[in-house]
Amino acid sequence: MNDPTDEPLALRALAALAQAQRLRAFRALVAAGPGGLTPGLLAPQLGLAPSALSFHLKELAGAGLVSCEPRGRHLVYRADYQRMNQLLGYLTQHCCQAPACEPADAGSCRTC
Repeated sequence: MNDPTDEPLALRALAALAQAQRLRAFRALVAAGPGGLTPGLLAPQLGLAPSALSFHLKELAGAGLVSCEPRGRHLVYRADYQRMNQLLGYLTQHCCQAPACEPADAGSCRTC
């Protein structure tokens, strides 16, 4: 995510996260680690009905923030850490490059 064509991808990811239940679901999947979680474990943890959770997970997957893998009769959802890091990189790409962020002396930048 380093060129202007990445902007639509960033907007889609940010739009997916701009909803409380989806943000909570994504954070729970990040905390769950690479093993991920099934909707059956995630729904009670978030206090969501399974149908509502399914809708939110579909939105997160469509934005590329989570992946879904069938495991037997269950689905396992995992946070896509690479995509998350790309989004963070996109958001901070120009951080502290403006003159306002240049400290008077090294190590004294409190603006960023």
